[in-house]
Amino acid sequence: MKNIILLLILAISFTNCKSSKRIVTKKTKTTKTTTRKSAPTTASTKTIENIIDYAKTFEGTRYKYGGTTKRGMDCSGLVVTAFSKENIILPRTTSDLSKRGEWIDVKEVQEGDLLFFATKKNSRKVNHVGIVSSVRPGYVEFIHSTTSRGVITSKLSERYWYQAYVQARRVM
Repeated sequence: MKNIILLLILAISFTNCKSSKRIVTKKTKTTKTTTRKSAPTTASTKTIENIIDYAKTFEGTRYKYGGTTKRGMDCSGLVVTAFSKENIILPRTTSDLSKRGEWIDVKEVQEGDLLFFATKKNSRKVNHVGIVSSVRPGYVEFIHSTTSRGVITSKLSERYWYQAYVQARRVM
């Protein structure tokens, strides 16, 4: 009987503990761009090919924080440099890039889309980005700059990248 009364008192006290303060939260603004739901046009296909081909010219380039040249390149530097070659201006940091464009499901990624990762232990905060360079059903390949091996191409199915994956975005 004492347990029932105790549970009843606890239940009443929890239901009456509503805050009288009103909480206002802000949403971060996401920039929307045109989407390619169907097959991309010839011009956009050529642009995407050019972006990926230019990014691939940096393969083997060593990692350098803040780098955007053949002398050294970081992950967001690779993205910004490859897209700027086609006169597409993007934010410089991975964090800002992760808010740009339209969120897409990983099953719908296309070449030229951006993949975002959280590579720090026990964190889901985005700190790495790559450009999708090849897509087939159940297979996604992306080019990016790693601290250990510089600019390389990896598969999303690799255990490390699969577990670190956070989101995909379409910026064109």
